[in-house]
Amino acid sequence: MLELHGVDLVRSGRALLSGVELTVHRGEHWVLLGANGAGKSTLLGLCGAITHPTHGTVDVLGKRLGRVDMRELRTHIGHVNPRHRLDVPLPVRDVVLTGLTNTPEFPPRWAPTPAQRVHADELIDALGMARHAESVWPTLSQGERGRALIARALMAEPALLLLDEPATGLDLAARERLLTAVDAARHAHPDLASILVTHHLEEIPVTTTHALLIRDGIITAAGPVGDVLTTARISEAFDHPITITRQNGRWNATA
Repeated sequence: MLELHGVDLVRSGRALLSGVELTVHRGEHWVLLGANGAGKSTLLGLCGAITHPTHGTVDVLGKRLGRVDMRELRTHIGHVNPRHRLDVPLPVRDVVLTGLTNTPEFPPRWAPTPAQRVHADELIDALGMARHAESVWPTLSQGERGRALIARALMAEPALLLLDEPATGLDLAARERLLTAVDAARHAHPDLASILVTHHLEEIPVTTTHALLIRDGIITAAGPVGDVLTTARISEAFDHPITITRQNGRWNATA
């Protein structure tokens, strides 16, 4: 699904990423962890075919960046961004359907087919949003928007799903509903590969299989989640003594 080899990314003379090596296979679910400014979202931008590396190679879904139409490639990638901007107050169903066009609203002279509308309703229902299908975007809570955006990202049946801090700004109950929705989506799409970015261990879904720790643009650990999320490695990545515990598949961090 993804292969990054020897990747550096430099902007205005500053190295944002250095020497990145990462391979993600079908059916794997990764979490990218690091402090604010560590390079998580920058790395996600490469995985999502949004930015090019300064050095090294990035292969996304078998296509090498720099040799492919990135706009077309992005149609095969689902991207969940809680800061999704929507200027037109669309109902949830229409927001989900825009996942087919990868645009904020319907393009001119485009309309979904009846089958596509049925598929949208199925995703909305699967993510616990059926009673909000006709609700317009400004009336939704942040948690409801997050679940709607997951449905939107899955609408085009992507091979790769990217979640950029999807639990940002959520209260405890809303966060748990969102994580349950992420787990359900992964179970329903067994071939899907996904990457979730966060800096809170409490926001890691149970279905996570692998983890990557990044500090100052450098990967400090990557591999199976149980091998990576240890007290020593998390303390190193965040440059602070942190004790890691795990219970019922969920992680917790205490200083």
